Amino acid sequence: MSMRTHYCGELSAALVGKTVTLAGWAHRRRDHGGVIFIDLRDREGLAQVVCDPDREAAFDNANRVRSEFVLRITGLVRARPAGTVNPNLRSGEVEVLAHEVEILNPAATPPFQLDDENLSETVRLEHRILDLRREQMQKNLRLRHAAARAARSFLDGHGFVDIETPVLYKSTPEGAREFLVPSRINDGQFYALPQSPQLFKQMLMIAGFDRYYQIVKCFRDEDLRADRQPEFTQIDVETSFLGEEAIRALMEALARHLFKEVLGVALPDPFPVMAYEDAMRDYGVDKPDLRIPLKLAELTDVMKDVDFKVFSGPANAAGGRVAALCVPGGASISRSEIDSYTEYLRGLGAKGLAWIKVNEIGKGAEGLQSPIVKFFSSALVDQVLSRTGARAGDIIFFGADKAEACNAHLGALRQKVGHDRGLAEQGWRPLWVVDFPMFEYDADSKEWKARHHPFTSPKDGHEAFIESAPEKAYAKAYDMVLNGWEIAGGSVRIHRQEIQEKVFNSLKISKDDQRAKFGFLLDALQYGAPPHGGIAFGFDRLVALMAGAEAIRDVIAFPKTQRGQDLVTGAPSPVTERQLRELHIRLRNTPPQ
Repeated sequence: MSMRTHYCGELSAALVGKTVTLAGWAHRRRDHGGVIFIDLRDREGLAQVVCDPDREAAFDNANRVRSEFVLRITGLVRARPAGTVNPNLRSGEVEVLAHEVEILNPAATPPFQLDDENLSETVRLEHRILDLRREQMQKNLRLRHAAARAARSFLDGHGFVDIETPVLYKSTPEGAREFLVPSRINDGQFYALPQSPQLFKQMLMIAGFDRYYQIVKCFRDEDLRADRQPEFTQIDVETSFLGEEAIRALMEALARHLFKEVLGVALPDPFPVMAYEDAMRDYGVDKPDLRIPLKLAELTDVMKDVDFKVFSGPANAAGGRVAALCVPGGASISRSEIDSYTEYLRGLGAKGLAWIKVNEIGKGAEGLQSPIVKFFSSALVDQVLSRTGARAGDIIFFGADKAEACNAHLGALRQKVGHDRGLAEQGWRPLWVVDFPMFEYDADSKEWKARHHPFTSPKDGHEAFIESAPEKAYAKAYDMVLNGWEIAGGSVRIHRQEIQEKVFNSLKISKDDQRAKFGFLLDALQYGAPPHGGIAFGFDRLVALMAGAEAIRDVIAFPKTQRGQDLVTGAPSPVTERQLRELHIRLRNTPPQ
């Protein structure tokens, strides 16, 4: 038998005159001239309860109530007096006149008020149970639930089968560092927690399941940045007998379904498509925020002969780039603001930030304000103004470095300045970024690395480049980008064993290592693997965007800190010597030399 008849947030004028029983927490207690008001809270919202001294037992209990006491209240629903209706509450038209107030459990004084908006993240994570009681966190996790339900509904309706894959996996060189789990019954051997179910979902396609999905936990033991978690959630998807464009069409339909069902938002149909090289040239990043209407301007060719080595050096270097970002109305940016942008870019590895303020057009260098304009000829000034499209009142920022660094710095500056200056449009701007290079060169190891993962299929006709000219090989890979965030990434996979072995050869993975690490996949590819491909949505990031949350920690019930710690349970924590002996492990007392 339920201890309540209604949730607090369900009360409405339709219940006036009826007796209800509510259960929840005392959000707030107020004593108004002998009448006690309790705002009772449950997951559906608040209800105002009025405790009148005429009902002595109920009033005495109400007098003992403090914040976060657990209560069960029975009373009469009545309309609020004229002028006291609260339009901000679902139950704001009514109140409950308490007949009985039962204290089910008292509570210690909370370390913070639940409606305090200025809590430090450490306090919130240390007291996560109380933090989760707050209205915004309740909304965020309910939204996460709605998004997962909508994803399952769409995928179930399109013939996908939900199949679980192992969590105790084997160590494979897929990119990030793995979490290792020692095996007690296999002395000296380890499992690895999966970075993704990539190989399993490919084997499921070879096994003939045709369409697979899973909302699944993945694990990476990497240095945590501001919005990374050591364990995170993906909507993992794989299909057979669909080409690249068909997979993209199906997955953007999934994204549209999620936004329509959860937020009532209609995303574009179809999403725009942008080549990776165009994204890097125009925006400096492979996940551009299209809400910001700014593009980079190419200046490499016109800076080769300028008498300013900061620009001419990269312009003449192999793989160098000089580019510019023109910000409309940016001439009003103060010198101190420019200095703060310079420091921001230095934090990203830039050496500095060159700039020109355009005060007047038509006066050549005399109409410009900058410490570098003295190095520019009048012809060069004209070319810079023409290529950037600058007008009077604008500012032009410059980047000059190796192309990767130049792009990264100007791309980050575009993002920051665009939002700081209020240039970002409202709404949702999704796109596909496609045609990624298959490989990227690691200058430290002097070897080619897989850009996505080593199971990504080359573009048709690019198979010949895999070993002979890796820099020319492009992949059937695609990222779904939304408002400057990559929310999904995938590819068509290699389904022929000889192509997979070529990729391993290009990555300098020896035959022995191929067998040791991926022998099970290479064996499976022998037995009639179908053409297949898929995608994985970063579910935490997707939900954070939908919720308008500042960090993915705000849409995860029990997240880790940036040091990978769970402040609620105290994980990670030491284990006993006996546990270590059972696992055949001995800790070093001194750091390795």
